[in-house]
Amino acid sequence: MKKTFKNLVAGASAVTLVAALGLASCGGGNAASSEDKTITVAASPTPHAQILNEAVAPVLEKDGWTLEVKEFNDYVQPNTVVDEKEIDANYFQHITYLDQFCEENGTNLVSAGAVHYEPFAIYAGKVSSIDDLKKGDLVAVPNDTTNEARALLLLEQAGLIKLKEGAGLTATPKDIAENPKELKFKELEAAQLPKSLEDVTVACINANYALEAGLNAQKDGLVVEASDGAAAVAYANIIAVHADNENSEKTKALVKACGSQEVKDYIAKTFDGAVVAL
Repeated sequence: MKKTFKNLVAGASAVTLVAALGLASCGGGNAASSEDKTITVAASPTPHAQILNEAVAPVLEKDGWTLEVKEFNDYVQPNTVVDEKEIDANYFQHITYLDQFCEENGTNLVSAGAVHYEPFAIYAGKVSSIDDLKKGDLVAVPNDTTNEARALLLLEQAGLIKLKEGAGLTATPKDIAENPKELKFKELEAAQLPKSLEDVTVACINANYALEAGLNAQKDGLVVEASDGAAAVAYANIIAVHADNENSEKTKALVKACGSQEVKDYIAKTFDGAVVAL
């Protein structure tokens, strides 16, 4: 059964997938035999691949599984390869993005379980404080639907704008009801946001790309998304699989390992609040 946002509210020292022959030898993510003990996962480099390689792989190994991780730097290919059953699962996105992606692309992917939450933050570009923003200043935001809405909600939390009632998780700049500083918005691919900081006043950046750029939401964020509300559920990072494999032994083993105390301890010790285990 598909798990939607409504249902829910809303490197590496280990092995890496290096060749298509590796996929072919284990029959891809679809034709696994009872003797196939290799789980392949598509992931963003930081923190997802790092968590998989450093913490999840050793836990799986104890249970007789081998984990192979293929790293991606975009938000499309990891879903495509899982939908096409080339890879068993992916770990890079939150549930709200998965639901939107499936709706827009007709993919048959589901969440097998939530692993962690990454607080979203506003980072300094040409100013070092939110109080220093002036009329007409430029704010960089992600250009994909769910993450742009998340950025706008954070800007509203910061008191910089007010959104139309009900805009919520699908908000766009057109839904801004009040913008007293007449802020302008620069919509960029999420991966490009850290690189934009020297060109904009502030930027709203996804935690994985912030971490890759050496930024920590709790230490460097001018404003950090409140983690005690719906955001921790709506934006929980998940293990996604093809619907056909939701209850497979591989999926169950992967989700169990990701939720283990060893992995939770690793996340807490490694990311200093920038990644929060669920």
